[in-house]
This record gives sequence, structure tokens and C-alpha cells, in this order.
Amino acid sequence: MQIADLDTPIAVIDLDRVEANLKRWQDFCDEHGFANRPHIKTHKLAEFARLQVQLGAKGISCQKLGEAEVMADAGIDDILIPFNLVGAPKLARAVALARRIRLILVADHEEVSDPIGRAFAEAGLEVEMLVECDTGAKRNGTQSVEDTVRLARHIAATPGLRFAGLLTYPPPGGQPNVVAFFGETVARLKEHGIEAPILSSGGSPDMWTANEQGPVTEHRPGTYIYGDRMQMRAGCIGLDDCALTVLATVVSRPTADRAILDTGSKALTADLHGLNGYGRIMEYPDAVIANLSEEHGHVDLSGVAGPRPRIGDKVRILPNHACPVSNLYDQVALCRNGQVERIVDVDARGRLA
Repeated sequence: MQIADLDTPIAVIDLDRVEANLKRWQDFCDEHGFANRPHIKTHKLAEFARLQVQLGAKGISCQKLGEAEVMADAGIDDILIPFNLVGAPKLARAVALARRIRLILVADHEEVSDPIGRAFAEAGLEVEMLVECDTGAKRNGTQSVEDTVRLARHIAATPGLRFAGLLTYPPPGGQPNVVAFFGETVARLKEHGIEAPILSSGGSPDMWTANEQGPVTEHRPGTYIYGDRMQMRAGCIGLDDCALTVLATVVSRPTADRAILDTGSKALTADLHGLNGYGRIMEYPDAVIANLSEEHGHVDLSGVAGPRPRIGDKVRILPNHACPVSNLYDQVALCRNGQVERIVDVDARGRLA
């Protein structure tokens, strides 16, 4: 089947680009001597997670416990969940998961770490735990070196837990803060006789300067496998490397300057992040997807010189942000050289808990 023969909307994945993106990054990690622990939230596909590990990743990251359960079922046996697990149902599931894989958890407060410790101690288990540090992203994380050292010492003394290191997710350009925060914290921990074997940072925008993050031992990129308009703007990937597009059909031409696609907010991410429009139409780069309703993509054609799309034409859209798009589709088309090799289920789609 040709890509153009697919029904729409559907997410289309270029396998040659995926493989090249994965290998290029793994080679970079190997060259610079730090571990690759990719985030599967971008693709949610077990076969891609296995490919990442086969190429040399030490394990994977899953933002949600449900994703980790799916990946463990697929044979991945080293998984970090860089998200606070809160509540008895999740802790019971985490204990069950830890009985069959190496599981690493995080916490940024004793109110997070203590229930986890109790759950694992009662099960006769011990789980590795990292302290999540806020190095500028203003999301989760301890707010100072002092708080981090205090929590690390607490974790190290808590039955059911084994302190394993530090984790952060810095904002773009935040490597200097990571180096300073991790460096001071590690030194302070050593004063208390505590080692931090894992120093984990993440993010695709700064991945190609991850080797400049000083003491960091592993990096957790996600979007690098597909790329998107956000990562192009950040300079971490080029247009010809982007592997995920959404195939759409022109379903209406109400005016000369407007087209309507069958890709609304349920088929394309509504993330703008300061970009112009809700995706780049590859065949008409001067067109602007100016608005999304649930099922309609509203395209402004006023900037397009020459021929414009007609009803029934199919176009491919590079999304602003690839990660949410993966979670919008039950299936994706895996393609090579314009041919559809197979259509596969998105294994971890909808695993939000």
C-alpha cells in the first residue's frame, strides 16, 4: 500500500528516519560516555522501546505506571518512572511490577517517599529511589541543595527504599544549573557517607550538549525519535530527520483562501508553544493551520502562491509536538520509501494512570 492510499486521519512513521535518529543519538552517548535512558512517552510502541535497548540504551523511562506495565509485558526489564507515585492503588501496582523488573522510582518529598517505602517493606522488597530536583523548570522537585540532601538521607534510612541518586528535568539552556546543583549535592552527600550512582537529566532540546552537564551519568530524551516543529526550532533536529507526520484529507474549500482538513484537535495536538499555526503542511509550507475545532483543521491559504489544495487532496502535517499525537491514535502506519510496511497498535496509548 502507498501512503496516499491510507484512510485519514492517521499518524505516519518513517522507519528509515526513526532508525537513523535512534542510532545517531546512541552513538553520541557512547562517544561521550554517558548512558541513554530514552523516554517512551513520545512513541508508546513496544517495538521501538526494544529497538532503543538493542542499540545500547541502558533501560527506558516511562512517565506513567501504566506505560511501564505495558513495556514490562513487552520484555523491557529496566524502567525508571520519573513521576511521583501517590495513592495505594498505584503503590500496589508498583510493588507487583518490581517483582519482575528493575524498577526505579522518584520522590521530591517525604510524603511521597514514605508510603512507597512502607508498601515495599511490607512486601519484603526494596526499590531504588532518586530524589527529583528542581533545577529551573519549576515543576516537581526539591527546591534547594539542603532540601535534597535532607530527603536523600531520609530515603537512605527508610526501610523498603534504597537511595540511588538524583534526577532533574531542566528547562532549555539549563545545563549550568544542573552542573552546579548536582555537583554541590553530591559533595554534600559524600560528607554523610552517601553515594549517588545515578545522576539523571533529560530533555531533547539540549540533548546534543548533554555531554556538557558535568557529573550527569544518564540522559532521558524523548522526542528525538520522531522530531517535530518544537525540536526543529530548538535546533536539535532538521526537517529531513522528522519521522512522524499526520496524513490528512482536504474535506472542504469554503473560500479561495480557506481549506478545511479532517484533522482537528482530536487528531493534532493543540500545543502552540509560540509557533505559527498547529502544524506545518509539508506540501504547502506557506499555508497556516490557523485554528482547530474538534474535527476540523482550519487552514489559511492566503500566503500560498500558485496552486492550492482541492477537495479530496491528501496532505502530510508535521505536528508542533509529537508526543501528544502518539496518544491520539489507536494505530500508526509504519512506512519506508513511501510504502506502508504495516499498521500497528500504539501499545501504551491511553495509559495515563
